[in-house]
Amino acid sequence: MRDRGSRRRESAEPPDPSTAMEIAVRFLSTRPRTRWEIERRLRRASVEEPVVESTLERLAELGYLDDAAFARWLGEQRDRHAPRGQRAIEAELRQHGVPREVIEAYRGEHAALERAPEDQALPGSEPERAREALDRHLHGRPLPTDSKSLQRIGMFLMRRGFDPDTVRATIRGRWRRY
Repeated sequence: MRDRGSRRRESAEPPDPSTAMEIAVRFLSTRPRTRWEIERRLRRASVEEPVVESTLERLAELGYLDDAAFARWLGEQRDRHAPRGQRAIEAELRQHGVPREVIEAYRGEHAALERAPEDQALPGSEPERAREALDRHLHGRPLPTDSKSLQRIGMFLMRRGFDPDTVRATIRGRWRRY
């Protein structure tokens, strides 16, 4: 059985610019990435600093590297598949190396009421996202009545990044529907 490390390049010389670009493009092929993620991947491949910078610049020129587009993509993915609160989305963006000013711009853009026609079905506000997360969590079951279960559900929503006021309002709103 081959050792996993044996697939790595045996040569001690760092990758040239075309190989660096190939590494970056292959890394981008699975999903959008941030500038920081690509830079980290190239450094892990022992690419020299000037080659890293030129590769990042070229990818940005071609439109493959855009932290603002990544922030929009990630927010849409979370809204579509696993609704989260604004705090959780922003924390995830920071983990991916998105700069603070891009996160602030995303916050303003994400809070805007105007949405693209294909995104009309997605939750648009923080309370709507909390309701969607609660509905998915309950899987059509009724809201429990005992305080321990309600507390557990509240903590679930808090871990999803929703603030306490939104969590309380969501649970109360769901309770009134029944």
